[in-house]
Amino acid sequence: MSVILLLIAFSVVLAGGFLVAFFWSVRNGQYDDNYSASVRILFDDDKPQQAPEIKEPSSELMKEQSPNQ
Repeated sequence: MSVILLLIAFSVVLAGGFLVAFFWSVRNGQYDDNYSASVRILFDDDKPQQAPEIKEPSSELMKEQSPNQ
């Protein structure tokens, strides 16, 4: 039974060490991506994207559909 408690304690300490190492690497900028933003402008899109046209309803249609008249 004491071996199980020892292994549990060891695994908690080991997991804590990995957590501390992860926070240290994040704080020191190990996961910052400085390369792809500078290269992204060099790649063209396949097709230019166009905004869809929005058609406004005519005033005659709005008069026909209004229930007030």
